[in-house]
Amino acid sequence: MDAAAVSRYPLVLEGKVRQVRAVDDERLLIVATDRISAYDWVMPTPIPDKGAILTRLSAFWFRHTEDVVPNHMIELCGDRAMLVRRLRMLPVECVARGHLAGSGWRDYQRTGAVCGHELPPGLRQADPLPEPIFTPATKAVEGHDENITREQAAELVGADLLREAERITLALYRRAAERCRAAGLILADTKFELGLDADGTLLLGDEAVTPDSSRLWPADAWEPGTSPPSFDKQYLRDWLDASGWDHASPPPELPSEVVAGTRSRYVEAYERITEEVW
Repeated sequence: MDAAAVSRYPLVLEGKVRQVRAVDDERLLIVATDRISAYDWVMPTPIPDKGAILTRLSAFWFRHTEDVVPNHMIELCGDRAMLVRRLRMLPVECVARGHLAGSGWRDYQRTGAVCGHELPPGLRQADPLPEPIFTPATKAVEGHDENITREQAAELVGADLLREAERITLALYRRAAERCRAAGLILADTKFELGLDADGTLLLGDEAVTPDSSRLWPADAWEPGTSPPSFDKQYLRDWLDASGWDHASPPPELPSEVVAGTRSRYVEAYERITEEVW
């Protein structure tokens, strides 16, 4: 579907990366752009093919996990657009963690727990957890999502619905982690978004196990006690931190080597997981 065809549908939501357009009362068109964000800023320089990679990788995971939970995908409409069912999305991010990293690692250092899960003492950064855990987060319109406990999440969606969301989230994580493991990758953590269809059934929506929504490490470079190299946006964040950017003013244009390095990581993640050449 070309840009002219996409623009026929009214825009209902413009995110950092995606556009959501209304097709009719039951369907939406989600279009992934080549924009990339970091530290709550959209970079002024796009990453070629990024939107297409996100769309096609999500489609792969939707097909690969539909026996675990149904999803909102109806069909792909070109490289970067997906026709989907309308859902009433849960007001929480459904995060699964199998390793101690990111905000989970920071929470553990402060409290010895992550989102109310008490963890064994002495764990190191990047260590595997005794078992995967469900760690919900708020959905921030602006700024960062915030980790919350399951009890807090239950107040937002109801205890029964949250239990089902936790079951689905952990089942999805285990399925995806197994596939990643076979591809020489460690799925340290990942975020899912779930929503209710017209019949009240929970479906997987948004995107699934992409470099934008997941922390993916090459298994051969993983070492406990370190921050392993990753296929997510950490490469870009590291460059931004070293560039002298103050995180408060508009970010700088990305040099060609950073654009190429970021793109290559997205492409490699896609090729490893799908076993398809980009």
